[in-house]
Amino acid sequence: MALNRILLFSFLTIFTACNGQEKTYTLKDLNTSQPGLKVIRNFKAAALAPDFDTTLVSQYIRSIFQDSKGNLWFGTLGEGVVRYDVKTLTYFSHPDGFINNTVYAINEDKNGNMWFGTDQGVYKYDPSATLRAGGKTFKNYNQKDGLSHIDITRKGILVDKSGTIWVGTHGGVFRYDPSADSKGAQSFSLFQELPPINVAGIMEDKSGNIWFASSNKGVFRYDPSAYFDSAQHKSLTAGGKTITNIAEKEGLGDNYAGGIAEDQAGNIWFTMKNGICKYDGRILTGYTPKDGLGGTEFWGIYIEQSGIIWVTARGSTTRFDPSVPLPNPQAFTVFTPANGLNCCVQSMYQDRSGNMWWGAGQGLYRFDGQRFYQVKQNGPW
Repeated sequence: MALNRILLFSFLTIFTACNGQEKTYTLKDLNTSQPGLKVIRNFKAAALAPDFDTTLVSQYIRSIFQDSKGNLWFGTLGEGVVRYDVKTLTYFSHPDGFINNTVYAINEDKNGNMWFGTDQGVYKYDPSATLRAGGKTFKNYNQKDGLSHIDITRKGILVDKSGTIWVGTHGGVFRYDPSADSKGAQSFSLFQELPPINVAGIMEDKSGNIWFASSNKGVFRYDPSAYFDSAQHKSLTAGGKTITNIAEKEGLGDNYAGGIAEDQAGNIWFTMKNGICKYDGRILTGYTPKDGLGGTEFWGIYIEQSGIIWVTARGSTTRFDPSVPLPNPQAFTVFTPANGLNCCVQSMYQDRSGNMWWGAGQGLYRFDGQRFYQVKQNGPW
């Protein structure tokens, strides 16, 4: 398989394990300040912008994801998708069949295929394809495959517990049909239960409901277990309402909802234009800069395994501890570029080891508990 850029990390202390088998390392196996790191760049730096810092993982990182094998994937703006497996940092782009270079969403299906949402449709990466004669590692899905809108949104790909693949665009939500794909038919169809919304995020909650945050028509909750018998014209489940819309009439200002997340208690959180909002199933509770949030134009929200909530906005990133009763300034810690983090955060992710990662307008970052530090190609990872 041709690779546009391969960066090989050679660690002085890594050797093959017994029986000649290569040992698999996790992120915990390496010290973040690992010395002896060797970087080999297999691309022409002149092809990038003149002011581009070629030591960065990438200038703009729009999405972050960890797959079932422990690999970290970074979706970039202009450099395709990047895979980090502790030993190698691999850049996939044109020679591998990944024609589009901007990646807004990443997920993995139950067969181990990776899915990438771009502004030119969806790509499926089949790792086993390289083992088959003539196999293509990337397959692109666009208008010909049923995606009437090919501009996939940030966090716009969800693989739910049943294995269904959902794709959110600026013009609605689509579902993938693997059976149709195997027959060469159109493999994506519009989810017609929803209006043509501008999707800002898709999430499945603990109860199996699918949530769609939109920037123009509020939040929608889809209950797959609730449906109507069209022949008998009656509900087959209590309530029988498959779609619930939470909008301005319930207290959601301007019908705008950005990033979406669920806490351990089952509350649904999302960003609004002027802050964040918690929905407990009955009422909406808003938090704004008056309560202690930093910044303006609120973008993303992420909830750590510990329950800590991170909120990104123009000018700052806020760490919010919802266990601290309000009003209390100790509930909010606001980080600005003075604390080491570039202001334009575009993605957040917590890996299975508990490490938090940020993709910003100046590359990749991690947090040491007090300050943010930048992670470049040669670390510190």
